[in-house]
Amino acid sequence: MQLVINSNGAYLRKKNNCFLVKNDDRVFEVSAKKIDSILITTSAYLSTDAIKFAVDNNIDIIFLDYFGNPYGRVWHSKLGSTTLIRRRQLESSTGDKGLNLAKEWIICKIGNNIDFLKSLRNSRPKKEKMLNGHIISLEKNIYMLQKMKGLLEEKRNSIMAIEGMAGKEYFKALSSVIPERFKFKGRSRSPAKDEFNCLLNYGYGVLYSMVEKGCILAGACCQTLNNIV
Repeated sequence: MQLVINSNGAYLRKKNNCFLVKNDDRVFEVSAKKIDSILITTSAYLSTDAIKFAVDNNIDIIFLDYFGNPYGRVWHSKLGSTTLIRRRQLESSTGDKGLNLAKEWIICKIGNNIDFLKSLRNSRPKKEKMLNGHIISLEKNIYMLQKMKGLLEEKRNSIMAIEGMAGKEYFKALSSVIPERFKFKGRSRSPAKDEFNCLLNYGYGVLYSMVEKGCILAGACCQTLNNIV
């Protein structure tokens, strides 16, 4: 599980083989065996013993800002990659493989959006026609990506434009089916302009830290990944 510390003045330290969290009059302990990562989102205190205990147990400590965006992390110093991995990543970013990877990632993302909208459609017969329209538009975005050919450097902006159109279509569909209180007008980030985007931004921040960890463990070069996507 993830241990989330989001209360001002909270304190984290090591006690025996557990993490001890204290905030005002509340105190509780969590076994290191139950924790995959620790997220700290507010003005909190942590001891060096807690940091070392986390590192010894391969537990990442991720720091998130006010908007839920990760700005730093502590992980084991032995993680890294070989020169061969980095070379292959750079080669992929400039050739056919880079374009195919980028297309596959965005197609997979849009496909997941379509699957979720279909599940919403099945439980909302009154919204079926409207959702079908959004689904068809997203399927067209996938088709545009599938027929795209060339080099990544040449098609980067086109891929990003298609992803942007698909995202706008998807969130428009979501806004049309959620309760009136939570309806929103597009994505907003820093800061979020509504409750829906606030929760979404926080969730994305948590997800980003998990993806970043996976990239580090795989020996990925973050700059190369940014260039690809």
